[in-house]
Amino acid sequence: MSKFKTALVFLLIIVCSFVVSAQKKDSTQTKWNIGNCVNQFSKDKAVPTKVGYQYWFADKDFINGRTLKMSVVAPHDATHPPHKHVEDEFFFVLEGKAKFYLNGDSIICGPLTSFYCPTMIEHGISNVGDTELKYLVIKDYQAPK
Repeated sequence: MSKFKTALVFLLIIVCSFVVSAQKKDSTQTKWNIGNCVNQFSKDKAVPTKVGYQYWFADKDFINGRTLKMSVVAPHDATHPPHKHVEDEFFFVLEGKAKFYLNGDSIICGPLTSFYCPTMIEHGISNVGDTELKYLVIKDYQAPK
């Protein structure tokens, strides 16, 4: 299986787990169907950023604050400097070469690598390659319990 197909399978598993979880919580409020459970990437619906673009597969309003976003960053750039926030996050590299930063340490990784950022820990991701960096961001905007 190619790296891209493996990444798509991983993405499908994540999205399915979000939807199953949402169905359990929201089954009385939302009628789930193929029309509202499938989101195919469309460049014309991507949101431009100063260093590339982002595409929301699941935004804050889809399933109770849980999100799935693809970020695309130009070579040798970053969306923003290292930072921290109350929500934890997962990153998953689809394409390119990423530099992950976590609390003073960093590592450079390629496709099919995940990166977990705990709550209130300084973290960042940047593109250290000569091609676009494409990665998924999985985050829950609900207050930590």
